Amino acid sequence: MRLPRATKRAAARPPRRGRPEVHDVHIHIQDWSELLPAVRAVMIRGRGDLAVLERFQKDPSAFVAFMDEQGVARAGIVNYVSPDLMGFTEHANEFAARYRDAHPDRLFCYGSVHPRLAKDPRRQMERLLRKLKVDAIKIHPQHQVVYPHGYIDGSAPALRTIYAMAEDAGVPVTIHTGTSVFPGARNRLGDPIFVDDVAIDFPDLKIVLAHGGRPLWTQTAFFLVRRHKNVFIDLSGIPPRSLLTAFPRLREIADKCMFGSDWPGPGVRSIADNIDGVARLPLPARALADIFSGTAKRVFGAR
Repeated sequence: MRLPRATKRAAARPPRRGRPEVHDVHIHIQDWSELLPAVRAVMIRGRGDLAVLERFQKDPSAFVAFMDEQGVARAGIVNYVSPDLMGFTEHANEFAARYRDAHPDRLFCYGSVHPRLAKDPRRQMERLLRKLKVDAIKIHPQHQVVYPHGYIDGSAPALRTIYAMAEDAGVPVTIHTGTSVFPGARNRLGDPIFVDDVAIDFPDLKIVLAHGGRPLWTQTAFFLVRRHKNVFIDLSGIPPRSLLTAFPRLREIADKCMFGSDWPGPGVRSIADNIDGVARLPLPARALADIFSGTAKRVFGAR
């Protein structure tokens, strides 16, 4: 993979003529040195770009130059804590914040408090919000083995603290919905219907349904974004050719949807190809502008 020369303050490539600016809200730049062996095997299967990915993990400027090549103006760097299933420890939060801080005009970051394993969720949230200043919180029910509404039945009481503090701080919470292919992932926890309780109990919290419940629960995700003013969808992990099958009425909720590539996750080979695929969908220009950047600016802010 050829890379352009990286600079400390790289400027985003202007969008193609007639195409909106692109914000990719779901990119997995993580410290793979923490991965459990079985998880790493899934991540590297069939890849021919491991050296490039490892360079990106160490060099934010190289990744920003790659963003320019792919046509991405701003990217969300997804990290979360899952030591028992994925291998990611609290170090993931430090990694994400440090990575974002290298190019805060081009990158924003997700941090995480593990809803089951956190011994002092309030203190840990204060660290994320006040010291690391993360831009979003990530909950991964399948990899953290927790229901998104686990504060109700007491199975994950820390979630009440996590949601309440994020709501007070005006920081969005992204919740993985849909399935996961990684070893040990508990896919029953991916049904977005459990987020209905969260949206009711924390009405001012911006909630993002990562992956829109794909492939099993996209109708549920569609219902939730229409029901709740502060529930949104990130469309990552859904091939562009399948978007209108997953969401036949996508244009009706375009102002609640955001582009995400899920790169370099399994099966995702090119951010640019995903951008082109979405751009070719038979959607109005206004809908595409919302999906590519308008909604992301409203949810995550813009620099």
